[in-house]
Amino acid sequence: MELLKTLIWIVNLLSAVSIIVLVLMQHGKGADMGAAFGGGGGSSGSLFGASGSSNFMSRTTAFAAVVFFSTCLVLSYLSTERQNDLGVMGHSVEQPASQVPSGAADNNKTGPVVPE
Repeated sequence: MELLKTLIWIVNLLSAVSIIVLVLMQHGKGADMGAAFGGGGGSSGSLFGASGSSNFMSRTTAFAAVVFFSTCLVLSYLSTERQNDLGVMGHSVEQPASQVPSGAADNNKTGPVVPE
């Protein structure tokens, strides 16, 4: 089980890094407007063509985001699966109050403290 968690962590980390890199590589909509008015953008001579890079990059970013969120959900499910219904103090949630150790109940006395 730990090997599976480790592999999912690696895929999660790689997808997060790829999202960061892909978002930083993409041009904003304002950069295309500057090229249209003679800014010398030169996007038509790029590797993917005039608009091919935006479609490829956005689809790859969307795929990496789906992988990232699905691995996050799987990791959260695997980490909370084996809790055995223990409460905050380590007692079973279904344990009645009458079975609480007697030392724990003695601290809740009410009334003034009278020295003996």
